[in-house]
Amino acid sequence: MQPKDNGTAPMRRLLAVVVLALVYAGAACGQTAVPPQPVADELGSFLADKGLLTKIGDVGSKVGNQASDLVYNALGLLGVPYRKGGTTLETGFDCSGFVKSLYAQTIGLVLPRSAAEQAAATEKIDARDLQPGDLVFFNTMRRAFSHVGIYVGNGKFIHSPKPGAQVRIEDMQVSYWARRFDGARRVSADSKTDSP
Repeated sequence: MQPKDNGTAPMRRLLAVVVLALVYAGAACGQTAVPPQPVADELGSFLADKGLLTKIGDVGSKVGNQASDLVYNALGLLGVPYRKGGTTLETGFDCSGFVKSLYAQTIGLVLPRSAAEQAAATEKIDARDLQPGDLVFFNTMRRAFSHVGIYVGNGKFIHSPKPGAQVRIEDMQVSYWARRFDGARRVSADSKTDSP
């Protein structure tokens, strides 16, 4: 999902590179990192060359192969305002609209509309197995799977949080998110999708 080029595309690209570099910097600060693997896109190659990108796992599907594109496109939407029911860059996003839009535009999979439906349609995984592009779910409205974001690596996720806020990156270890974590899911080519 590339925003319309109104002169801000180079700045969004630079911002995405900087943010990803900061997210993955933990791998260069004493954490055990898996050796980087070559990835197809320019951003992934840049981060791998700098030693900042930990291995993006191959889940044997086009989702696994395009996880770096998904994360890159998500980071390109930092700062887009929250809008209840929103599903586009022009209108803004709610949490599940953000996820649905990114997966449709980047990978071509049309996920269900709500966070709970997205959780039901995807494969449950252990939080220890999270890879960039996986979905993370939270109980933010006193019901399971009421909020969703996209894991970007190093314990961080990107999401459209709430009215008055903008698409941003959060740390899953912050007590607010850690207490509300409902689980992780992986989207695969076999995930149950809606009709376009």
